[in-house]
Amino acid sequence: MNRLFTAFIVAAMVLGVAVGWTLNVTQTPEEAAAWAGGLSIITDVFLRLIKMIIAPLVFSTLVAGIAHMGDASEVGRVGLKAIGWFVLASIVSLTLGLGMVHLLQPGTGLDLTPPDPATAGAAVDVSKFTLREFVTHLVPTSIFDAMARNEILQIVVFSVLVGAAVAAVDDKAPQVLALVEQVAQIMLKVTGYVMRTAPLAIFAALAASIATRGVGVLVTYSKFVGGFYLSLGVLWCVLILAGVVIVGPRILKLIGAIRSPTLLAFSTASSEAAYPRTLEELQKWGVSRKVASFVLPLGYSFNLDGSMMYCTFATLFIAQVYGIELTLAQQVTMLGLLMVTSKGMAGVPRASLVVIAATLTYFKLPEAGIALILAVDHLLDMGRSATNVVGNSVASAIVAKWEGQIEEPAPAGNHTA
Repeated sequence: MNRLFTAFIVAAMVLGVAVGWTLNVTQTPEEAAAWAGGLSIITDVFLRLIKMIIAPLVFSTLVAGIAHMGDASEVGRVGLKAIGWFVLASIVSLTLGLGMVHLLQPGTGLDLTPPDPATAGAAVDVSKFTLREFVTHLVPTSIFDAMARNEILQIVVFSVLVGAAVAAVDDKAPQVLALVEQVAQIMLKVTGYVMRTAPLAIFAALAASIATRGVGVLVTYSKFVGGFYLSLGVLWCVLILAGVVIVGPRILKLIGAIRSPTLLAFSTASSEAAYPRTLEELQKWGVSRKVASFVLPLGYSFNLDGSMMYCTFATLFIAQVYGIELTLAQQVTMLGLLMVTSKGMAGVPRASLVVIAATLTYFKLPEAGIALILAVDHLLDMGRSATNVVGNSVASAIVAKWEGQIEEPAPAGNHTA
């Protein structure tokens, strides 16, 4: 099924290029623009479908994930160390993505005009990005109002509080927790349905772009894809180097051991698909079952290194494409925003689009820019999903080292806590 979906993605990209190029060379600019307008309807519907799932998806996945963290008296120490590493890795991933997109400038040269001239002015308005505005915006006055307006940051804050409260209740409010888990499962299924339409949206987005801009737009895509994979390579080196420094050279054997689940995540564009094999390989390598079974699933909600790097890289790429410059204060604010909004989205293919769409809205950047990255998002999702597996494996090994729970390799089936 995954191979078939990948084939559809590739076919949609090829067909989109072919149709767009045909329209560009056979139609007048006005006619090509009319065709592009018709095709953009498909992309617009897809973007609305993404926005439709933001609130329930974030709420249900975060509440369920936090509620299952366990008894704080037993896992608090491990949890704090894991969260500490996740925060550090998140800062490194987001900052590295920010630095690489400035260094490589993959969005320069296209110079599109924002749909609304006022958009650019609003995007560089620093008045709303004060510390007071940012902090007060964290807390919703009404969760229903926040959900109705898709205020993802406020939804995250409310979800964290609810999840912590459920975990603190003596019996963990089983009915509430069961309901939230069912909602999470349903929303993941709905997300899967939405993503099945991605090939059609990819075809429309690519065909519309090339119909009006010509095949030269692919030069920007090549810079974007190549620049992002180069950035992922740098991130891998940083993560592995950190593992060598903290754990020792033996961690290189872990990187080799997780080759299979990493390739699985790459080929399916889903780090969740690699979870069972990753957990197995971590225990074979020597991470105790107690640490591995706690840190790895926690990491799948709070430690998406590849996805976080993509959020800053793609958002700044869109700003570069439209010739919009964000101030240093705005970029620092963006890092803080993405630190929160990138959590709880694990295991959902191309869920980074949801976070990027919310970020574009928050900073008043042209939402149409997401259509530009949609055409190559599946290819990039493969790389960031594989990176998520590597990042969570390194995190598990590091926390196990800090806890003194790295064991000597044991025969298969003989892993102890």
